[in-house]
Amino acid sequence: MTSVSEGRFPSSSVPLITRGALRTTLRAGDGVRIEAVYDPCTAGADAAPGAGDARTAIVVAHGFTGSADRPAVRRAVRVFSQRAAVVTFSFRGHGRSGGRSTVGDREVLDLAAAVAWARSLGHTRIVTAGFSMGGSVVLRHGALYTAPGADAGPGEPGGRTEAHKEAHADAVVSVSAPARWYYRGTAPMRRLHWMVTRPTGRFVGRYGFRTRIDRDDWDPVPLSPVEAAGLIAPRPLLIVHGDRDPYFPLDHPRMLAHAAGGAADLWLEPGMGHAENAADETLLTRIADWATTREP
Repeated sequence: MTSVSEGRFPSSSVPLITRGALRTTLRAGDGVRIEAVYDPCTAGADAAPGAGDARTAIVVAHGFTGSADRPAVRRAVRVFSQRAAVVTFSFRGHGRSGGRSTVGDREVLDLAAAVAWARSLGHTRIVTAGFSMGGSVVLRHGALYTAPGADAGPGEPGGRTEAHKEAHADAVVSVSAPARWYYRGTAPMRRLHWMVTRPTGRFVGRYGFRTRIDRDDWDPVPLSPVEAAGLIAPRPLLIVHGDRDPYFPLDHPRMLAHAAGGAADLWLEPGMGHAENAADETLLTRIADWATTREP
């Protein structure tokens, strides 16, 4: 892949869409370094009609303990890039990115930087696709970041708002996301809370899962996924969840869809487990088709 230097990316769109693969380091709004990768659409000029959408880029937000280079994320890239260009990145505290994971709070700044980068490469339509923790982040990002000239987002408890020119998404896909914070109703989520809240757990996260976790509690508590889901319309929203998800039972996606007021598409997938590791190529292709064809 072509390496580009660390620093700010242009704030205005590039007239010609980037054709080659890129790897770079972005800066989130609070200064944290974020590694990011761009893969161009692989549908050539002789592809069948509708096989590739040059204007669209899909920005993939991985789950907790993932990264841009994990096999499941790269599988999603291979499938999505048959329909559109793809931007992947590693959340703070993951992969080669700097900082520490806040498990879905400040990560919205990482996603905003990746979306803005995709637009700077010439793409005029951005679809965010997040898995698990990334699924909660794309929901909150969709609520907080709106197109220039649109009504401002609601902000968050404590009066905090986020702003970044050209950092908004045009459609949102949330896969295997929680509906509410602090959920401990399943054994995997109780283990995750132990990893995040206990010193020994954070040690295991760092050296066992290569994930550096911030020790501080959220202050303020960010907008919850179920609150965010109701603030994304009129932009398209797709909620995907497996009926065998060991982390979050089916009341979570149903709550998200209900909060969207009927404006979301809800796919409950038979036999599917959790997040990107459980998303097979057939499902990923359906998501890519939705991302490149669904309009408000």
